[in-house]
Amino acid sequence: MSDSTTPTPQTSPAPRAGRRSAIRPAGGQTIFSRMTALAAETGALNLGQGFPDADGPDAVLAAARQAIADGANQYPPARGERTLLEAIAAHQHHWYGLEVSPDTDVLVTVGATEALASAILAFVEPGDEVVVFEPTYDSYAADIARAGGVRRTVPLRFPDFALDEDALAAAFSERTALVLLNTPHNPTGKVFTAAECATIAEHAARHDAVVISDEVYEHLAFAPHEHMPFARTPGMPERTLTISSGGKTFSATGWKIGWVTGPADLVAAVASVKQFLTFASGTPLQHGIAAGLCLPDAFFAEQRAEMAARSALLVDGLTRAGFDAVAPQGGYFVLADAAPLGVDDAAEFALRLPTEAGVVAIPASVFCDDPDASGMTSVLRFAFCKQRSVIDAAIERLVDTYGRSARTT
Repeated sequence: MSDSTTPTPQTSPAPRAGRRSAIRPAGGQTIFSRMTALAAETGALNLGQGFPDADGPDAVLAAARQAIADGANQYPPARGERTLLEAIAAHQHHWYGLEVSPDTDVLVTVGATEALASAILAFVEPGDEVVVFEPTYDSYAADIARAGGVRRTVPLRFPDFALDEDALAAAFSERTALVLLNTPHNPTGKVFTAAECATIAEHAARHDAVVISDEVYEHLAFAPHEHMPFARTPGMPERTLTISSGGKTFSATGWKIGWVTGPADLVAAVASVKQFLTFASGTPLQHGIAAGLCLPDAFFAEQRAEMAARSALLVDGLTRAGFDAVAPQGGYFVLADAAPLGVDDAAEFALRLPTEAGVVAIPASVFCDDPDASGMTSVLRFAFCKQRSVIDAAIERLVDTYGRSARTT
């Protein structure tokens, strides 16, 4: 899709019903729940939802078991278990040179999901505007709507997902309260560059906006791309909240252990909201994630290399099946355009894919207010955070189903 025009930023305070009606029933079931249910009903291989299908490191699991045996089974402190607070602070310093106090600058949450909700509710008043990058993970829109905020979207266009500086500038106004960034980005796999972060920072500072940087895939930026925390952008440490979690890094998505780091006053504002959501949870699991954050650097390097290899495997397979697949720069997902297969509606195609090919994927259009603006109408998201045998089997099914027609098109 051409980059020659700059779409008007969206200003709808809630997700548009029309774009999701094909895959989200009136009761509000999410696309992830719907597609996971289809996988179970049809026996299809689930490359839709982004959860690993194997356990994480033994040291992480053992630490949680030991914490249970040691009696760490009651409420933790509201800010989090001390061992995890210190591990998060040490992690930020070790990997990024960020000085974070475990006493005032860290808050443990129930996954990144609660961290995001708490932060958005803390800093968005009714009518405030939030700059987001589209495609946008769906909980962002829901949280902004709950806070009474207005989304102003900046499209990341398939297939290169470059930052459109004109669209970015147009998204800011005197009502901008928050910028919501995700890097590495779900679903595009984009890793924002230092130059792009500097451009975003310039606008955020000019409009006195807080930046929430969702960095749950921080250890899954694939070479030659490198993850740079937005908080390292010059002038941004004092106005940036960084969100991450242990679920993606340690293959423990069901544990729901996340965190927020940043300036003490901003973290305190998030804590004031979080205390009335869950207060605290996962005491022994916090010990497990703390052990994970202290693993040797080699663990993170090996995991990153393995996930990059699985990504390449899936991209190659989707290409052989006739899709126009884009190699991600990081994260868990590959975006692939089904237009070469004659598909012009990814949402409809995703619903028949499980029975037609025995594979589940997510239509990228559900992450967009305007799929046309981002070139996502015929694009699907496939997860590669699965065992290689599962990826191989999914590729075989897709190639068998669509590869022949692709070769003769």
